[in-house]
Amino acid sequence: MSVHDDLEEFAAALRPPTALIGLDFGEKTIGVAVSDPFWSIATPLETVRRKKFTLDAGRVLEIAAGREAGGIVLGLPRNMDGTEGPRCQSTRAFARNLSRLTELPIGFWDERLSTVAAERALLEADTSRRRRAEVIDHVAAGYILQGLIDRLRNLTATP
Repeated sequence: MSVHDDLEEFAAALRPPTALIGLDFGEKTIGVAVSDPFWSIATPLETVRRKKFTLDAGRVLEIAAGREAGGIVLGLPRNMDGTEGPRCQSTRAFARNLSRLTELPIGFWDERLSTVAAERALLEADTSRRRRAEVIDHVAAGYILQGLIDRLRNLTATP
């Protein structure tokens, strides 16, 4: 199984230069973002409406294959005190099940406040309420993925 809790292990399993896929896994939707192959910038891509696992996983893996991705990161929705609740368990279960369908390394990134940051950015851009509802999940996935790639860059930077 290629699910990594430890960021350094996840980073070691990646094979650059390849794109990374970021997921904001929710109860009704999965926000998807993609990075460039050099891990410079994350771009919000789409929101997948959840139906059932096989369809959801199939769409995520279709996106990953189309982008020639080298890894997948899921936002881990920890509580503000750092503990893990039912939403984290659901996210981890999705990652475990997804890992049975792909050889791609799968990692996690603490997503606390990513949706709040995405909402704030969309408000600052004067995005309508209806449009915010349509894009919030994949914009949040972009925040999750950008946080991870910024950290990966710092891990590989020489002092």
